[in-house]
Amino acid sequence: MKNLILAAALAGASTFSAFADPIFNGKDLTGWNAKGPIEVWTAKEGVLTGKSNEKKQGSVLWTDAKFKDFVLEADFRFNGRIDSGFFLRSDVDQIQIGISGSLKRDMTCSPYIAKTGKYPVEAKGIKEALKVGDWNHVKITAIGNVYTIELNGAKVLEYTSETAVPEGPIGLQVHPGVDMTIEFRSLNVIPVAK
Repeated sequence: MKNLILAAALAGASTFSAFADPIFNGKDLTGWNAKGPIEVWTAKEGVLTGKSNEKKQGSVLWTDAKFKDFVLEADFRFNGRIDSGFFLRSDVDQIQIGISGSLKRDMTCSPYIAKTGKYPVEAKGIKEALKVGDWNHVKITAIGNVYTIELNGAKVLEYTSETAVPEGPIGLQVHPGVDMTIEFRSLNVIPVAK
């Protein structure tokens, strides 16, 4: 049954825009709240930007809405050294974007588990799929504790999390201690019913 639901979710992604709920309106931070300085986040002309402040303080921008099973699609763009990502339902499970502070190398689309301080697995094919300095499209499917990640149309990860929670918000990160800028656009979620 779980495989049937996942198949339906993935098939439905081809007609994603017809069923998706935008979680970013393209003009302001309505529907979001920050844990950390809100001023590092700006919205303008359809782009949500996270940019470090002078003190390099960290900030996570969380959706007000909570999600159970979902498909998240978004575009992101960065240049240079960044440490960002998508938090899935809690501040424990994160899908990384950019350079890992601990590993000092690009771990984009790999899961980082805050409770352990580790990356349990590494996404495959990132070097070939990632377009640094250009817009990248990510699709994150979260069904129960199984995360499936696609980057620019290529499946790069399937991971079963031992720390996933059943429901929660989605978060975007500006990492503390890093001088960085990350841009997001076209942030959409489709809930998947069980």
